[in-house]
Amino acid sequence: MNISNWFDDVPVIGKMAPEEAAVKLREVDEYDTAEMLESAQETPSKTFRGLGKKPDWWPFQDKPWQYTAHAFGYLAPNSNSSGPLPIHAVSNIPPDPSLKHARIKITLNRLRVASYPGSGMHRVLLHFFAQNQVAGKTENLHFNSTYRVYEGQHAGISGYPIFVGLHVGNEGIIFKCRTINVKNDSDEAFLDFLESDTFKTGLKLVTTSQPVVAPFSELALGIAKTIAQRNRNVSVQDFDLGLDFSTIPMSARLAEGAYLAVQIPESFQTVWDWNEWVYHPDTGQVVKKADPHQLIPYNYLVFGVSRYEEK
Repeated sequence: MNISNWFDDVPVIGKMAPEEAAVKLREVDEYDTAEMLESAQETPSKTFRGLGKKPDWWPFQDKPWQYTAHAFGYLAPNSNSSGPLPIHAVSNIPPDPSLKHARIKITLNRLRVASYPGSGMHRVLLHFFAQNQVAGKTENLHFNSTYRVYEGQHAGISGYPIFVGLHVGNEGIIFKCRTINVKNDSDEAFLDFLESDTFKTGLKLVTTSQPVVAPFSELALGIAKTIAQRNRNVSVQDFDLGLDFSTIPMSARLAEGAYLAVQIPESFQTVWDWNEWVYHPDTGQVVKKADPHQLIPYNYLVFGVSRYEEK
């Protein structure tokens, strides 16, 4: 499987052409927003049509689900302090070389829905990808999980297993994630299956190549892509993060800790400053350092990386 185009034929809503996005918005009852989008296309401002500058066509810039860029932050392990903890850019932390060829556990620690298309309760399907590097072979891993979360709130999860016993290669790991807002009634019924105990333990890996992993992963990817393409379902967040052991500027480093992926406007990438945000362990919230009552106003998720020791 070519991982470079895993969902390229199913874009997130922020990468859709305005007419396509308007159709999706109507499907989830965002009629006013769809009308704004359609009205904007009837004006002479369609200068960039066909040049791949879809974000310039948005007549509004206040919907967290319309952004396609991400800011990546890192929280170091900490077990004692209850005070605010600093968040660092992933390119500004030291890598942990002892994780080379080690086994790790990746968990989903937070999922915040600041705003998804539609309103009220959202049923969110998360699709994860990583590569398992074992015995001279690379296995492509796919895993699905689903959560219910109200608009403007966090999902009720912490430390949900995704990949358990993942083998780290000499160059680190690749981690990808896609979030899909599911409104199709038939698909919602199917997602109940993904909430069974079978999937709540994550994808467990062993020390050797597993023949069953390939068909399971292909099935998981097929399910996610099928659901993403269905009527009333909207892909919202998509990111690709490579974590390595280099010291090259602007690369993301691999270490034990928590990684934050915040969906932000592309224009914010040059000014986003993690020094302005902290994590409060006592409340489990990421807040403005200068104002502890101000939450990050964007969609984000947090995944944890820890060393795995087989019992």
